[in-house]
Amino acid sequence: MFLFLLLSVCGLLLRAEAQGAASLWRGNDGGGRCHYTFSVASPAEASCPGAGGPEVDGLKARLGLLEAAVAQLSGGGGQRGPAAGAQPELQETLERVTGERNLLRGEKERLEKEAEGLRRRMEEMRRETERLRSRPCPPQTPMVPPGPANQDRTSVRPAGGSSQMSHLMTRPNRQGDSSSLGAWQHAAPGFQELKAEVTEVPAPDASQDNTGCGELISVGDPVTHRKTDNIAGKYGVWLQDPEAAPPYGPGMIWRIDTIGTDVRQMFGYDDMEQLSKGFPSKVLLLPDPLESTGATLYRGSLYYQRRLSRSLIRYDLAAEHVAARRELPHAGFHGQFPYSWGGYTDIDLSADEKGLWAVYSTSKAQGNIVISRLDPRSLEVTRSWETSVRKASVANSFMVCGRLYTVASYAAPDTAVNYVYDTETGRGRAVSIPFKNKYGYNSMLDYNLAQRRLFSWDNFHLVSYELRLQAQ
Repeated sequence: MFLFLLLSVCGLLLRAEAQGAASLWRGNDGGGRCHYTFSVASPAEASCPGAGGPEVDGLKARLGLLEAAVAQLSGGGGQRGPAAGAQPELQETLERVTGERNLLRGEKERLEKEAEGLRRRMEEMRRETERLRSRPCPPQTPMVPPGPANQDRTSVRPAGGSSQMSHLMTRPNRQGDSSSLGAWQHAAPGFQELKAEVTEVPAPDASQDNTGCGELISVGDPVTHRKTDNIAGKYGVWLQDPEAAPPYGPGMIWRIDTIGTDVRQMFGYDDMEQLSKGFPSKVLLLPDPLESTGATLYRGSLYYQRRLSRSLIRYDLAAEHVAARRELPHAGFHGQFPYSWGGYTDIDLSADEKGLWAVYSTSKAQGNIVISRLDPRSLEVTRSWETSVRKASVANSFMVCGRLYTVASYAAPDTAVNYVYDTETGRGRAVSIPFKNKYGYNSMLDYNLAQRRLFSWDNFHLVSYELRLQAQ
């Protein structure tokens, strides 16, 4: 038997050598038995189909991925801590960037609306110019001499040329505003659209008494007191308290640069000479940021609008703290109803011989100027008047003797005070009192009743104007 087995093996070996290379493998199986295995290369096939190849490679690849996943899970515990710790910081950064993006979008939308409004106004002016050019001039007719029936009628004259006449309001009266803006009496009916009744302002008389209250007669030429040093001084407020309280004297001048989002510094100068030299003697830090150029000084307190709100603040200069705080009911703020030059001038505070005033607008008033008298201590509104003048159509305004005066342009070198509203009678009308913007960008007007002057901030320059009033 053994011999037969040996011969069989030899035969197989010889056959394998005849066919090609052969190998013998011997090993134990799982049960401890010895197994012999012969491997003989096939002379006809290069490889066995379906054995190994892509399937084995796929299994190896999957095995590699599983090994990598296991290694990551086993070693990832030490790496998750820093990532988890950085997550709140990344979230906070994302929220901050998102908030800044939203603010920029809002600012962009506001600027686009302003640009669209300017484009509409320019188009209206262009159409009006073309219409005026195409209209023939009316024939000259002799003027009717004044008779007894016309002696009580207000005399009429053109107001400083066509540029000033363009600022006269010809809209119908509303809400008790008895502005007399009717047409001039003329023979040519086609001329009626270009006419407006204007109160003639007499020339200043040096012999007239300029004390006491009365209607504005003239605005003097601008007097420059100082030019600011840097870009922060392009817009601002400079003020003098007409009823100063200790420890500050009546000659104290205060100045606030209003460029920036956190306007708090208030600089004090002992007199006009120190202001012109730029040497402040006192610097105050306001507790709440100030909005725009509508602040005023009155009886030892600074009155101003808090940024991004309709809240009014009374800041006591001597005690250096907020003495009163109150919202101005329904008032627009932060660009809702500004003057034509912009600058978030929604609420303009002023003090005159009659007290403390706020000039603003509301949604109910549809953008028309609203005048409110305020209690100087509590800031409570005691009475209000609504005019027929759109706030965005005028460059600025100021109060004198209980009357509101508006200025037509903030940039034109020669413009006019073009409207007056008397709170005592509840009536307004168009006027034409020459006014000069010396430096081409007037962003602030405030009346000082002690000096009877207007304080103005005109394109980096601190300027004043002398006023003349007609005695009552």
